[in-house]
Amino acid sequence: MAETAPVLKVRGLTTTFETAQGRVTAVDNVDLDVFSGEVLGLVGESGSGKSVTLRSLIRLIHAPGRVTGTVEWEGRNLVDLPDPALRRVRGGEIAMIFQEPMTALNPILPIRVQIDENLRAHTTMDAAQRRKRMLELMDIVGIPAAARRLEEYPHQYSGGMRQRAMIAIALASSPRLLLADEPTTALDVTIQDQILNLILDLREEFSMSVVLVTHDLGVVASTCDRVAVMYAGRIVETTSVHDIFARPHHAYTRGLIGSVPRGGSERTMLMSIEGTPPSLAHMPRGCSFNPRCTFATDKCASSVPHLEHIEPEHTVACFHHEAVARAGVSQ
Repeated sequence: MAETAPVLKVRGLTTTFETAQGRVTAVDNVDLDVFSGEVLGLVGESGSGKSVTLRSLIRLIHAPGRVTGTVEWEGRNLVDLPDPALRRVRGGEIAMIFQEPMTALNPILPIRVQIDENLRAHTTMDAAQRRKRMLELMDIVGIPAAARRLEEYPHQYSGGMRQRAMIAIALASSPRLLLADEPTTALDVTIQDQILNLILDLREEFSMSVVLVTHDLGVVASTCDRVAVMYAGRIVETTSVHDIFARPHHAYTRGLIGSVPRGGSERTMLMSIEGTPPSLAHMPRGCSFNPRCTFATDKCASSVPHLEHIEPEHTVACFHHEAVARAGVSQ
């Protein structure tokens, strides 16, 4: 990866909101690279800023929110791109699968109209070509009886089928980057596996990159090539999936991995992360994880660690990453 240029290069991405309690920073100076054909997992607890990060990449943040930084996509900074040009990128070049399809899909329009909207906006197909493409998309995502089901409404679909319909809409214009915001949330395990395998198959078929937001480390292990760990709006560690599980260098990553049961091992107490994530309106001084960290020192409470390379493809924001790595992940 280090020898190739990323297709998406994010530097200093910051998203703030003006609230009654003052300005809060939901995404804080995030740096990310996404390479061609890879699946990058973005993991962390609920409220860590994962979904806001995805929306910020394509500027789906509205007032009182504000996005700054650089999101470089094919030589263009999406943060500064004029709205007409940005609308051509959204859906056409970069597509997004939202977290809850029942709220993302329009309940009063049939699925046909919602797929057709993407095709009309981002292709030059005529009505007959669009109809043929819609049937192809329904077949690709595994929705049977496509001609009939295109005329049905979201409430007539099951949860898994609604998610498949969302994927069909996202893929309509053959995007080169897919942003998937917890696409398996609230689905049973069998359907989760089907959806994830579908995304991987489509990655191969369409030669696209994927940013997959999840809090499920099992999904990360089976699906992703690299992983970025997020806490309180900041990236705290990035590396390959193998390295993140074998030797985490951030205490938060270590806690996440240690809290997952492992098959085939003797029954022991799981590791837990004490406390709760901080309020964005009242962030602790220094490292935002220090109140919950067993490795924290006075330096952690007074200074913010910056993301730095400890290996060519491994970055971490921790003053005591060597001690964390030596401690390992014990059950």
